[in-house]
Formats: sequence, C-alpha cells, structure tokens
Amino acid sequence: MKFTVEPWTPEYGTPTGAELEETAAVPEVDIEMPARKWAPIAPAGRGADSVLFVDGVRRVDANVWIAQPDGTAALGLCATYAAGAVRCDGRAELAAAEVRRGLFTAATGAAPIVTRRAGYEVRAVAGSTPEELWLGIQQRMGEAEKEIAARRADGAQVVIDGPLSGAQVRGAVGYVKTHRVHYLPPALRPVIGNLEAGQRTPLFLTTTAWSRYSWYLRLPGPADHAWASVVRCEAAADLDSTAAAELANRVTLTLPRFASHGHKDPRAPQNLYPIGGLERALRRRLGDQALLYRSLLAAAR
Repeated sequence: MKFTVEPWTPEYGTPTGAELEETAAVPEVDIEMPARKWAPIAPAGRGADSVLFVDGVRRVDANVWIAQPDGTAALGLCATYAAGAVRCDGRAELAAAEVRRGLFTAATGAAPIVTRRAGYEVRAVAGSTPEELWLGIQQRMGEAEKEIAARRADGAQVVIDGPLSGAQVRGAVGYVKTHRVHYLPPALRPVIGNLEAGQRTPLFLTTTAWSRYSWYLRLPGPADHAWASVVRCEAAADLDSTAAAELANRVTLTLPRFASHGHKDPRAPQNLYPIGGLERALRRRLGDQALLYRSLLAAAR
C-alpha cells in the first residue's frame, strides 16, 4: 500500500478536502490561452520588493442570552477580533495591529455591554443561529482588514490571507490555503498536479456573488500528491486581463520565498512565515479570555 502523510498537523485538518465540491459557477478559462493549450506557467523576472501581508484573528469570549420583550431570550456572542499587517521589504515589520470587540446578535433592544475590563459595542447580525453570528464576526474582521490594507498599502503588493470579498484595495491579492471546491472543469484539473514549485496555472475568471480572477500556485514543499503545497490566489476582476496576468506573475515570483517549513509551522508550507507571525502577534493582543469571561459574569449580575 502506498500512502503519504499530510504535512499539516491534525488539529488544523487538511488543506484539501477528501471530496471537493463542484461549483455551480462556470469559469471563463480562455483568458490567457485557449483551454486546449493550458499548461503550467513559470514566470520570468523578479517578485515584488515590498509586500504587505494582512490577516485577522477572532475569538468568542462568551455566549450570552439577551432577554426579549416576549419573554424569550436571544443568543449573542461577545467576541474580540483583531486585524493587522506585516510589511516585508528586506525585513519584516509589524505595520498595524488593531483590536476590536463587539456584541454580535439579532436581539431586539440589544445595548452595549460594559465591564470593568472591556466594552462590547452592539454589532447587529441579520440571523440568530450560531453560524450566522459567527459569520457576522468574520465579516467585521474582514472589514477591519480592508481598512488596514487601504491605509498601509503605500505602494506595496498587498496579500490578504483568505479569499477576497467585494471591493478591495486595487491590486490586492487574496491568498487561500485550503481547498473545498473544484473551480476548474475536469479536463483542466490535471494542470494543477503538473505544477512545479514556483509555477502557476493560467488565469480563470469566476463569478458568484462577485467576479474575480483566480490562479493556482505551487509553493516549495512536499509534492507527494496533486494538491500538495498548492494555494489559490484571487484578484478583483476590475483589472484588464493583461494587468491581471502581470499581477499573477509578480505574486507567483514573490510568495515562494515566504513559504514556511514543517519544523517551524504546523501548516507548512501554505501558512507563510509573515502570516504565521502576524497571527501570533494579534492573538497576544486579544486579552486574557478567562479574565474577560469573569468580567462579563460580574456585569451580568
């Protein structure tokens, strides 16, 4: 029996699902070359001299129940979230780190919660299920990431950890480490498996809630199966195809030098060193969860 061991440690799951879902969106794949000519692309030249990596972290400090006028109680999440950026231009420097807190709920008459340790402003959410409330936290964190990227770009290539959503800093790239959906038609998927480190697929355009260019890139690292060390990058479709291809080439030449190694990061090589360092820096700023929880209990009494 032949098998391979996933480099990611088990608590992080796997970067590629056992069964990738099929997308309902039909991608445009003839942007750089006809589908029949699709092959790995090895860009020439040099990558970006300055890169701004942007990421965020979030945590639920407590679940709360808010009394409603009809005698029922509505669920809310008291959450802390942070967004920040690391600039890499020969050295790595923390360019921004902002921490915010909120009470995420759809409850009627919700009001800010103020404790001895922190305050939680109301962040209205349309739905009341735990999944919808968690999505509300994710959306607010994404907004904070966009704000920081816009303020701190300063000519750097912006790389945002995770998929893009809607309006972004022009030229920003979304960096997706995990794969749960097939975006390419079956006939073109073998091109992903044929990628070597530092190569990318041709561009393809996908339209769901919004339109974006995408391409797959293989980082330096294990290549034991078709999806090993592969990430997906996204760019907004407001670029013309020539500019999008130039951006894809620049990013493909840039990111491999930041790929992590297994003895340093449990999600190597996809969790890039600057992103891993930024996550740790932001988590240290979230505050003591046990202390915040006790202060919420005291405020409730």
